[in-house]
Amino acid sequence: MGMLRIAAQRVILRWQRALRPTASAMTVERKLILAMLLGNLGGALLTFVYFRFLDTAALEGVAPPGAIEVGYFVVAFGLLFVLGRAAAGRWVRPITAAQGALASGGAGERLRRRALLIPAFLALLSLSGWVVAALIWGVFWPLLMGTFTPAVAARQAFGMIFVSGVMVATVIFLATERIWRERLPLLFPDGDLAAAGAPRLAVRTRLVAVSLIMSILPMAVLSVAARSRANALLGADAEAADAIIRNLIMVEGVLAIIGAMAAIRIARFVADSVARPLRDLQAAMEQVEQGRLDARCAVVSNDEIGAVAEGFNRMVAGLREREVIRETFGRYVSPEVRDEILAGRASLAGDLREVTILFADLRDFTPWVEASPAADVVAGLNEYFTEMDAAIRGHGGLVLQFIGDEIEAVFGAPVADAAHATHALAAARDMQARLEAWNARRRAQGRAELQHGIGIHTGTVLAGNIGSSERMSYALVGDAVNVASRIQSLNKEFGTRLLVSGATRARLADVSLLRALPTVRVKGRQADVDVYSVD
Repeated sequence: MGMLRIAAQRVILRWQRALRPTASAMTVERKLILAMLLGNLGGALLTFVYFRFLDTAALEGVAPPGAIEVGYFVVAFGLLFVLGRAAAGRWVRPITAAQGALASGGAGERLRRRALLIPAFLALLSLSGWVVAALIWGVFWPLLMGTFTPAVAARQAFGMIFVSGVMVATVIFLATERIWRERLPLLFPDGDLAAAGAPRLAVRTRLVAVSLIMSILPMAVLSVAARSRANALLGADAEAADAIIRNLIMVEGVLAIIGAMAAIRIARFVADSVARPLRDLQAAMEQVEQGRLDARCAVVSNDEIGAVAEGFNRMVAGLREREVIRETFGRYVSPEVRDEILAGRASLAGDLREVTILFADLRDFTPWVEASPAADVVAGLNEYFTEMDAAIRGHGGLVLQFIGDEIEAVFGAPVADAAHATHALAAARDMQARLEAWNARRRAQGRAELQHGIGIHTGTVLAGNIGSSERMSYALVGDAVNVASRIQSLNKEFGTRLLVSGATRARLADVSLLRALPTVRVKGRQADVDVYSVD
């Protein structure tokens, strides 16, 4: 006895492990098979309750089950289960065996369509099993036993197919769809479910179908139960009639309890099928609202909600592309200027405005190039330009272009700046400080130091987009540009590093750092230019 008890406990433990739906041990395929098994066992229980309490007339004249009938039942049920599992596995296994995304085109395209039809296929497979069960127990067995009557067969077929079968198919569809949604994002990482070409089940169609099933089916069952009791009341005495009435009341109670349990379960499935994707979409939208453009909403259904998720992902992808363009644009202009231009507050069509122009040029550039490897020259120039560009941007300036080893920048355009002269001088001093720090690092690396000269001039220019129809750039046109370039060149003549013109000095609030130099006549101008060095 002890050995039998231990063996029985082991068998029970194995069944419990097989049926326990743990996410760590159970594959999607096993979850689907388990959902079908539990759904059909529930249908078998529903069938028992239906014929035991609701339509007892369907079993009139049927002998109590004996050993032969039990054996017939076991063989038929086992055959149905084996065939159903084989059909389900043949349909599902090629898809669950895929380690990643399903390929498009050819055989992959067929698998993609099949993947979207798995819940519908399993539901239809279960309903087909109940149709076969109605034939096995309502037709074939009575024919073998010589007790077949069309009326009884029709009542049994109604109970098995239109009550248990429809209810089981509905539950299995909703349950397997919920399970299968865990796998769809892996099979369709791009979320292109609509491109698979499978029929799309609309949310409205789903809700209407479930509502009709949950309303019409209980009414049909109640009408069958009431009709059978009404027929029994004909010719019944008072005591029998009272028993029939009590039985009908009990039937109504049983039907109400079963209907409520089924309605709650199905309503939960339907609600989750709509609410969960919407919650995920809402969470993804909140991430985008917080600036996280890497957010993505999993597409888990081939309906309107799935289409909305696909559209959301396309929208976020477009936002990411725009952000890349925006960031790339921000490398050519300062972030502040970029934002002004993209917001439409900065005019690029061309207008006359007063600005301060800055030119910076490296000293002894040609000997450095000749004495250094090309790779070192390019790396050094990039490091130098990075430091100078950061200084100019940091004070609201815009680098218009890098010309060899020369930098042209503007302050006061395209975004107006009343203190453009002050900001240009502050940027120039910052450029000198950054150059000294950069040279200190180069000395520590045993590399040659570099020096530059800076010239600043304030004047009126024409600023706007200039170029061809295929390529344009923001540029300045006017005498002030030439003067600023000439002033920068005067650093070589005076042996200075930073020069500003008299026009720039006139717009500075603090001129304590400026030291007057002799007036000079720059190339291209008749009048002399006042020049000041900056200590």
